[in-house]
Amino acid sequence: MSRGLLIRGGTVFGDGVRFEGYVVVRGERIAEIGRGAYPHDRFEGETIDARGQWVLPGAIDDQVHFREPGLTYKADIHSESAAAAAGGVTSFMDMPNVKPPTVTLGLLDEKFERAAETSVTNYSFYFGATNENAAEIERIDPKRVCGVKVFMGSSTGNMLVDDDRALASIFAQSPVPVATHCEDEATVRANMERFRAGYGDEITVAMHPLIRSAEACYRSSAKAIELATRYGADLHVLHLSTARELDLFDRGPLSGKRITNEVCVHHLWFSDADYARMGNFIKWNPAIKSEADRDALRRGIADGRVDVVATDHAPHTLDEKKLPYLKAPSGGPLVQHSLVAMLEMSRNGVFPVETAVEKMCHAPAVRFRIRERGYLREGYFADIVLVRPDDPWTVSPQNILSKCGWSPFEGVTFSNRVTHTLVNGKIVFRNGAVDRDARGRALEFDR
Repeated sequence: MSRGLLIRGGTVFGDGVRFEGYVVVRGERIAEIGRGAYPHDRFEGETIDARGQWVLPGAIDDQVHFREPGLTYKADIHSESAAAAAGGVTSFMDMPNVKPPTVTLGLLDEKFERAAETSVTNYSFYFGATNENAAEIERIDPKRVCGVKVFMGSSTGNMLVDDDRALASIFAQSPVPVATHCEDEATVRANMERFRAGYGDEITVAMHPLIRSAEACYRSSAKAIELATRYGADLHVLHLSTARELDLFDRGPLSGKRITNEVCVHHLWFSDADYARMGNFIKWNPAIKSEADRDALRRGIADGRVDVVATDHAPHTLDEKKLPYLKAPSGGPLVQHSLVAMLEMSRNGVFPVETAVEKMCHAPAVRFRIRERGYLREGYFADIVLVRPDDPWTVSPQNILSKCGWSPFEGVTFSNRVTHTLVNGKIVFRNGAVDRDARGRALEFDR
């Protein structure tokens, strides 16, 4: 029998159940999963004693901004995939608003080539929609590309899609899921004009959720759903931030849905009460909103209206985030701390651990039809995370791996710690150290 890796003695989370057992990895795949003790006297290969630990499938983040190409002073595919591995995220889907924006198939190919050279974890990339590139979208390979990103609110470059004919063409013809950023541009602009008239340059970040308002989000999400319903599109609405938006979505099994949503960790953790303390460091688009909105999103995870949990990981430098509100960019790093933050919420009774695993691991795989990932199953790729649930640690600049060097969770003490991350059967993170020479592979989709 070939040598491999045995993980034994841990609590294995598989297909909605947990049990004390073991996992055998051979090559890139899970060869065997069993309950109780490993049934043989010897194992030819490395053994990890996982007693007292959780054995989870690797998290899949369906929305990150790793800033390459063109913005690599903030982040790059190598640095952020290393941070992802440290956080138990074994696969990511990267967004197209870079420089130049990923709005041609040639530029998309270049990103895949770069990831093959540098990414520690598995990867896919969104194609960026514009008002003019519908013909390119029709040529996307659905087995290779996770989705097409449509900014139905302001973005960088020429990526605001506000032409109704272009939207109709994208929703009707895209061969991959349409992933939307939903904020109504006209509403946001009108709100900004009103606040500028009242406050001039004295606008503060506390006004951010009033400018990028709940109404702006609801109008745009409702429009996206109306378009998807009209044209039969496969729609995924990104980063819901309000209670009202949840009412637009159906409960029910994810596998039967063509209109789904995602909620991000920062909208589950923070509320507008945190702006006074955190300032621009929690300035995101869509904005973090009220405590009532946050609590409704948490309930949506429990009752099935929230389909996927991700990060919208979007690093900026400290100097950029320290600028006055009107000049400071929106976004922040999250991929290293998303899983532990969700498990901390589980510890605090917000939802069960199994639900966190479902929304971060199983659901992205089901939603995007990712081949043989997202679960601990025999024959699947061995994307595995070991977590010690009672091992407190505090986020500090010394243990932040994102290139920007800061985190909105800085100073937070988490009760749980990622100790090992396996990607395709290889240990890429072990007890605080990343194997930066490891390489993931492109995700494949069953479409």
